[in-house]
Amino acid sequence: MKFRKKPVVIEAVQWTGKNLREVIDFTGLHPSATKWTWDEYEAVVRKDGLKIFTMEGPLMATIGDWIIRGVKGEFYPCKPDIFAATYEPAEDIANAEHEPRAVASRAPCSCSQSEMKGEGHD
Repeated sequence: MKFRKKPVVIEAVQWTGKNLREVIDFTGLHPSATKWTWDEYEAVVRKDGLKIFTMEGPLMATIGDWIIRGVKGEFYPCKPDIFAATYEPAEDIANAEHEPRAVASRAPCSCSQSEMKGEGHD
């Protein structure tokens, strides 16, 4: 039996390694990071990497990954090649809503857990 993904519109921000504030504005700061000042938190991310707290647990995002807000409001990283194969810009929606973030259409990313697993800070 074959299936086709339902078309959905998602929001995403690409992690560049230099846009931590943008990513945190998008995802929100996880409670585990509130023990640090912003400068300390930036230093931890530079040292240990960016951890995205998903519904399945924390996953490490590497530079170039897209951080996606899923259909249920959850966040997860997606590798750029999988993102490009799965999503396309939804410019008409972005312009209509005046959204500064990347907005893409298609179903949620099919990134596998094995493609995204990693270790890092709490």
